Amino acid sequence: RAMGAGDPTDRSLLQCIAARDTAALAELYDRHSRLLFGLILRIVRDRGEAEDLLQEAFVRVWTRAETYDAQVGGPLPWIVRVARNCAIDRLRARRVRAAVDAPAIDVAAVEVAAPGTGIQTPEATVLIAEQRRTLSDGLAGLPAEQRRLIEAAFFEGYTHSELAQRFGLPLGTVKTRIRAGMIAMRQRLEHAV
Repeated sequence: RAMGAGDPTDRSLLQCIAARDTAALAELYDRHSRLLFGLILRIVRDRGEAEDLLQEAFVRVWTRAETYDAQVGGPLPWIVRVARNCAIDRLRARRVRAAVDAPAIDVAAVEVAAPGTGIQTPEATVLIAEQRRTLSDGLAGLPAEQRRLIEAAFFEGYTHSELAQRFGLPLGTVKTRIRAGMIAMRQRLEHAV
C-alpha cells in the first residue's frame, strides 16, 4: 500500500467528525492518541504540557475536520500535522517568553505512551514500534548535516531562516539540505512500507 493512500477508517471518521459526530472523534482519539502524544512529548519535553496539547490537537481536529482534503494526503499525516503544529506553536510561544535555545533530543529516547488510554492491542503496539523504528532508521541513515537540520525544523520548530542563522549557513544551503534529506527519507520509507 502506498504511504499517501491513508486509512479508509480514518477518512470516514474525519467525515463523521466534520458532521459533528462526537463518537467518531472518540474513536479517532482511541486510534491515534498514543502516537500523537509521543510526537508532542518529543517536541515539548514536558508530560503535563504534552497531555494538554494532545487535547488541544483533538479540539483542532474537531473544529477543522471539514478542511481535510484527501487529494492532498492521507488522514493520519493531516492529523499528525495538526498535533505537531499545536506543539510547535507552544514551543514558539515559549521561545518568545523565555528566549532560550533548547538542546536537540535523542530520537531513540522518546517514549510513545499516552496516559489514561485504554489497553492497546498487541498489533497496534507492534505497528507503532515498527513505525518509530522505520522513522528512526530513516533519520539515522541521513548525513549528519541533513539530519540535524531536519530534526531542528520538525521537532524544534525552527524556520529555514532561523536554521541558517543558528547553524551559520546560507539560506539556500539549509533549504537544499532539508529538501535532499526529506527526499532521501521518503525514498527509504516508501521502500520500507
